[in-house]
Amino acid sequence: MPATLDQQTLPKLTNEEIARYSRHLILPEVGMEGQQKLKAAKVLSVGTGGLGAPMALYLAAAGVGTIGLIDFDVVDESNLQRQIIHSESTVGMLKVDSAELMLKGLNKNTKIVKHNTMLTSANALDIFKDYDIIADGTDNFQTRYLVNDACVLSGNKPNVYASIYRFEGQASIFATEAGPCYRCLYPEPPPPGLVPSCAEGGVLGILPGLLGIIQATETIKLILGLGDPLIGRLLLVDAAAMAFRTLKLRKNPECPLCGTHEIKELIDYDQFCGIPKPTELGPLEVSSHGKTADLAVVDGIPQMSVEQLKSRIDAGTAPFVLDVREAHEYAIVDIGAPLIPVGELAQNLHRLTFPKTTEIVVHCKSGARSQRAALILRENGYTNVSNLSGGILAWADRIDKSLPKY
Repeated sequence: MPATLDQQTLPKLTNEEIARYSRHLILPEVGMEGQQKLKAAKVLSVGTGGLGAPMALYLAAAGVGTIGLIDFDVVDESNLQRQIIHSESTVGMLKVDSAELMLKGLNKNTKIVKHNTMLTSANALDIFKDYDIIADGTDNFQTRYLVNDACVLSGNKPNVYASIYRFEGQASIFATEAGPCYRCLYPEPPPPGLVPSCAEGGVLGILPGLLGIIQATETIKLILGLGDPLIGRLLLVDAAAMAFRTLKLRKNPECPLCGTHEIKELIDYDQFCGIPKPTELGPLEVSSHGKTADLAVVDGIPQMSVEQLKSRIDAGTAPFVLDVREAHEYAIVDIGAPLIPVGELAQNLHRLTFPKTTEIVVHCKSGARSQRAALILRENGYTNVSNLSGGILAWADRIDKSLPKY
């Protein structure tokens, strides 16, 4: 890490940089040498979304010399509620390009390296090798395990971690020699669909800003070698109560990655996290290019396209459609289906007064919760259940464009 560099190898500051970082330079804990360490540092932000946006902005402002950005998404208007590195003028632009515009506008001296790609087991080690610190701003378990494993296998590169959900967040530093890795805390991922994503469960817009700034703070502390970093500690944030708690974490000697070192290479993280793969061909769905593609049968549940459901409705042969979102989502938009939230479904099956052989199509916002609801129905004896692929978002995109999307 840059903090271990000999002072003679550190890059010099220009007069313009001395003026720019003067508030740092007069801090005895930073000074000239500390600012030079920041200039020499190379940090990779995995994601330029809610967490990566404030984190990258403050790292650039602080004078971190090289910031890598890895993201394959494009800017959407729904991002702007929390992803402050993007703007209305960059909607539709690649996120790495949008982020670069903002970062270079903030600090022309920072070198921005763009990786417009999905992070995978095939490319992670090659990308990580050029950076000192990896900051994980991802929102799914597959990538969190991938980032963690790649950090350990890259020689214990610090993994500055944070996650957010609704009003709560957590942060820590994993994968260092001195502390635990992410697998020490979470040896196994939760079952698919059990923990909703921010897109499904929502997030207070300011929360990723709070956690992203914590990530930036911890990254700068690591570079400067000062303070007490969150190694071996998990910071829990409750924004609704504005309460902070810290839990002590210990390295697990039986951890297959950083303990026994059984894991020697990156694996299939979709498979590890139980992300279902197509098991057989299902009904046909029309793609955005006008072609048809086979929809999968996932865990025994056929996946129905919105086009297929619309065709059935128009023909007068519509199945029973059940909405399993929350009541506050139903208030935003609905397609006329009765509502039983997925968390209340098992206790409210008596409301389904028809035979268990009746054809049922379940929908939610995008298809994840409705898949879980379909499994609940099947486990309770309903034999003809399908999941609406893409949920009400797909319906609003491809069937009724007058509906609002959220």
